[in-house]
Amino acid sequence: MINDKLQNRGTVIAIIMIAIVAIYILRLFSLQIIEDKYKRGAASNAFLNKIIYPPRGLIYDRNDTLLVYNKPAYDIVFINREIQNLDTLSFCNDLRITREYFDERMKEVKNRGKNPSYSSLTPQIFMTQLEIQDVATVQQSMYKYSGFYIQTRTLREYRYDAGGHVLGSIGEVTPSMIEKDDYYNPGDYSGRDGLEYTYEKALRGEKGVEVLLRDARGRIKGRFDNGAKDISPRAGSNLQTTLDIQLQLLGEKLLSNKVGSVVAIEPKTGEILAMVSNPTFDPSLLVGRQRSQNYHLLLKDPIKPLYNRATQATYSPGSTFKSFQALVALELGAIQPSTRFHCAGTGSSPIRCTHFHGSSITLLNAIEQSCNPYFWHTFRSTVEKNGYGSKNVQFKKSYNAWRDLMMAFGFGQKYEDTDIYQQSRGNIPTTNFYDKYFGETGWRATTIRSLSIGQGEILVTPLQLANSVSTIANRGYYITPHLNKSDSMLTHRHETNIDKEYFDIVDEGMWRVSEFGTGRHYKVPEIVSCGKTGTVQNNKGKDHAFYIGYAPRENPQIVIAVVVENAGFGSTWAAPVSSLMMEQYLTKKMSRPEMVEEFSKRVTNPNAKQY
Repeated sequence: MINDKLQNRGTVIAIIMIAIVAIYILRLFSLQIIEDKYKRGAASNAFLNKIIYPPRGLIYDRNDTLLVYNKPAYDIVFINREIQNLDTLSFCNDLRITREYFDERMKEVKNRGKNPSYSSLTPQIFMTQLEIQDVATVQQSMYKYSGFYIQTRTLREYRYDAGGHVLGSIGEVTPSMIEKDDYYNPGDYSGRDGLEYTYEKALRGEKGVEVLLRDARGRIKGRFDNGAKDISPRAGSNLQTTLDIQLQLLGEKLLSNKVGSVVAIEPKTGEILAMVSNPTFDPSLLVGRQRSQNYHLLLKDPIKPLYNRATQATYSPGSTFKSFQALVALELGAIQPSTRFHCAGTGSSPIRCTHFHGSSITLLNAIEQSCNPYFWHTFRSTVEKNGYGSKNVQFKKSYNAWRDLMMAFGFGQKYEDTDIYQQSRGNIPTTNFYDKYFGETGWRATTIRSLSIGQGEILVTPLQLANSVSTIANRGYYITPHLNKSDSMLTHRHETNIDKEYFDIVDEGMWRVSEFGTGRHYKVPEIVSCGKTGTVQNNKGKDHAFYIGYAPRENPQIVIAVVVENAGFGSTWAAPVSSLMMEQYLTKKMSRPEMVEEFSKRVTNPNAKQY
């Protein structure tokens, strides 16, 4: 009995001893194998892994003209554990900073709330994006400041003061970005908008590492194993854009002192030739240590220079919408090319005409003369084609058929398969919207009559408007608009499913606009073009000026959409921009330089470009 008790007690003690040994073994395994904190600490005593930043990829235009390149920049980094007997005053003088800045910066870096990855054993960023003149003095004295090092990287440099919205900028990574992508460390930089953001992973390249050997006192003794463990950086890939920088520069000059945008596209490929938004800014303002200050200055400015009007601003398209109204009505059998409607000029009701012409009027003459009553009758014939039916069922079915075809032009949606950074959706209103607003049986064709002339609830972006013109130039399809010249998008083809013969009719009408109608005063010299003007009502001020067009007529190589806000007539303010830009792109020269200078000096907003 006694022996049994002793035997049981021995068993318990043995189990406890085994458990204790097992716990120690597991803890040692965790410390040495799973957790790397102590391993890194030990390694840092012997080695310093110095990051070598790769040069960022260059950016070119479609003609191989360099747009964005790199210049050297420098970071001041430190390893806190290695700082000994620092002459802080001398260090601050060499860097031309105050002692207060030094203390505040060191406190900020060591704050684990702001810098979760802080360790006294690993390199930390003290100052970043310094230019050679900023580090020239301290570089000669670094031997006196143990624990501090100079790290080389690059900054962006721009050949032209143009294309800021398209090219984008570089900014310091946020904690959330570091958490999502282990490529980044605190103090790293990445693309924050535009092409720099879209193609960040290709442009940034791959970092290298130089493994340096320390002695017992932590001093650098040279490269470990003659560099056998070093990793060479891989430069970022270059990016060739679809932009024509000369066309971009011309567009930005023409919109000087104005608010608006221009989008030009090569219709057969969907390649964006120019994307102008004004007010704009010099992209070099968002480079270097002044980036944050300049960004906030631009952000707070009431004229919104950071806002890309070409892709984000939405407008009613006005009379430019009439070409698409005609195509949809023809496809749905609501009208024929020979269909005539009466126009009583300014006495027309419920929509009056703003032009003077004969009556009755045909479709071709209606496009040429931009007859509002004709397109009201056309729209009503489309949505009332099968009557209203019980609870407006037939009417809504016809409306949805109209809406579906409008959406096929690329209106009312973002282009999900593009590399364009920011876009607005625009709006082709749904039946649900009107049901909610007017009630299920409370709206009819007359209720939404403003849609017939591109007003009311219809909203489009300049990008969508230019892209939709591609469907006319291509006789029925568009390629997703994009900015990367090297990435073929020809498989991204979107059909409208509208009969080709109807595009021929609208093409004829738009040629008449340029030849005899509202666009005749700004024809492109010796080039046959097609277009449509628009003067868009604006509840907040003077009308917006619009123009859409393409050239040459027989083999379109450029389509364009121009918006000049609060300017007045499209034929006076938007058509000249289109004409000059078409000539520049198609002929590679300018036969009307005096017209360029005169128009660029016209003012609608004297504060439109001040950066």
